[in-house]
Amino acid sequence: MIPNPFALLGLPERPDLDDETVRTAWRAIAAATHPDRADGGDLARYTQASAAYAELRTPWSRSEAYADIVEQAIPLPHRAVSPLGLLLAVAWIPDRIRRGRPLRLLVRAALAAGLSLAVLALIPGQPAAPADVGLLITWFVLTGRRDLAPPPER
Repeated sequence: MIPNPFALLGLPERPDLDDETVRTAWRAIAAATHPDRADGGDLARYTQASAAYAELRTPWSRSEAYADIVEQAIPLPHRAVSPLGLLLAVAWIPDRIRRGRPLRLLVRAALAAGLSLAVLALIPGQPAAPADVGLLITWFVLTGRRDLAPPPER
């Protein structure tokens, strides 16, 4: 069983915690348990707190950790399965895509692919074509990342 990073830092299990709250909780534990303290600190507790802080440091990673906790809390036989979820599961789509917003991700992918093909058709062999396609791929990766996270209502 993977330890709960929220519990290790003494925080409530919520994905909407702000960065300062997480940082303050980690600093309090780090100050009390750091191995360089005069009393020797508590290396095991410091290491656990540091790992938990690394996992909860960004809003994205907090939502991922929260989704993992929620997933562990729901018994497998009682999970509601939508027809779309079942279709995606059968198609061997990764779990983070299935639980996120797969249709929005598909629209973004189709848009990036279509624009890339348009660029290659309009300016074939030009030095700007690979840069434009690279920009479209970067756009897809950076904006599509939000669609991999579980929706807020879950």
